[in-house]
Amino acid sequence: MSHRSRRSPLSFRMRGPRGLGLVAVPCLCLGFVAALCLCLGFAKARADSVTPTVDLLPYDGAITPVASEYLVEGIHRAELRGADAVVIQLDTPGGLDTSMRQIVKAELAAKIPVVVYVAPSGSRAASAGVFITMAANIAAMAPGTNIGSASPVNLGGGGMDSTMTKKVTHDAVAYLISIAAQRGRNQDLAKRFVETADNLPAKEALQENVIDFMASSLDELLDKMDGRVLTIQGLKTTLHTAGAEVKELPMSGRQRFLKALVDPSVAYILMLLGIYGLFFELSNPGSLAPGILGGISLLLALFAFQNLPINYAGIALLLLGMVLLILEVKVTSFGALTIGGLASMVLGSLMLFDSQQSWARVSLKVMIPALVVFAGFFMLCVALVVRSHRRPAVQSRESLIGERGRVVDAIPGGSAPGKVVFHGEIWDAISEVAIPEQGQVEVVGIEGRVARVKPALRA
Repeated sequence: MSHRSRRSPLSFRMRGPRGLGLVAVPCLCLGFVAALCLCLGFAKARADSVTPTVDLLPYDGAITPVASEYLVEGIHRAELRGADAVVIQLDTPGGLDTSMRQIVKAELAAKIPVVVYVAPSGSRAASAGVFITMAANIAAMAPGTNIGSASPVNLGGGGMDSTMTKKVTHDAVAYLISIAAQRGRNQDLAKRFVETADNLPAKEALQENVIDFMASSLDELLDKMDGRVLTIQGLKTTLHTAGAEVKELPMSGRQRFLKALVDPSVAYILMLLGIYGLFFELSNPGSLAPGILGGISLLLALFAFQNLPINYAGIALLLLGMVLLILEVKVTSFGALTIGGLASMVLGSLMLFDSQQSWARVSLKVMIPALVVFAGFFMLCVALVVRSHRRPAVQSRESLIGERGRVVDAIPGGSAPGKVVFHGEIWDAISEVAIPEQGQVEVVGIEGRVARVKPALRA
């Protein structure tokens, strides 16, 4: 056999398809590149499909314990949900120092970016609102809003002496400056907000480095925030909020109820209703409903008072007035106790929320009509009492003979007694014949504490 016939199949394959090897290598490279691009495309599509989320906490009103509970819980819930940021949309005239500090602590300790947005137009961040706004990672305001007037005041009414004024002012200044320093805001203006009650519109607040942005809407704010780098608990975080899904977390039903309850006007009306209820219950023992409703109303009013800045002299006068009015039921004073009670109630009402802050006072549009109705009701009661005392007095039991009355508990007849009422008094009564309830009777005799009656003839 020839030498050519002894070639191995392997050597043939290696030499024969040389053109195929030249084509396969580029094809493999192109396939690898295509697969890599496909993987990167899938990764990008997946990343794009994860839409950033922002939790929105709208709050309008005074900073009270209810506001503190709502906002602090809202920040914690946003953290647990893994939201990219939480936005507090704020409009407040101010509020209580303790509640404000709880909110500020939650902002400074938050593990996600906290944004305070003073909006919509016409809103304000006054007094406690200044601290809350400046403590945010990002502070923003809508056009037509303002911020400032953070000077501490005595919410309980009356002035503070010079020493106490200095103490609370220096404390507030130091607190706000420390917040401004931590957030990189204007410390000099923070000091003026407290010491001289400076107040700035949104445009000037932006120029003075009090806030970070002005935005006409929430969408505009989210677009301006996008890409901003923040330091959260020592770690750099880049915000991705453009086109974010906004999830509003409103107050719960319980929180809305408590917020309405701690309104000074609502608390005042509840207090008056409580006094009405107790008065009716003591005037007519056993009626139950007025006493139950009055007791509940009074307890709700007392709960509201402990969450409001009240004047204790006003509370004392209101309690005195209530005691005097209740004593009128038990003691015959011919109206003197009622007049004294009404005077005490009026003075206590005027002093109850004697505060420099508008949110902590009862509106005169509520107070005046309520006091007029209250006074009118009790004066009517006094008039009826006086009128009853002017009626001719019953000289003896024998003089009741011939009087007519009404059966309130059926008289079975014979020696078994029933009950009749005449001249406003309830008597045990017996009759020779049965007389049904609501029947009219005539007294024919008095035997000890029992009246002997007979059916009355129609006139």
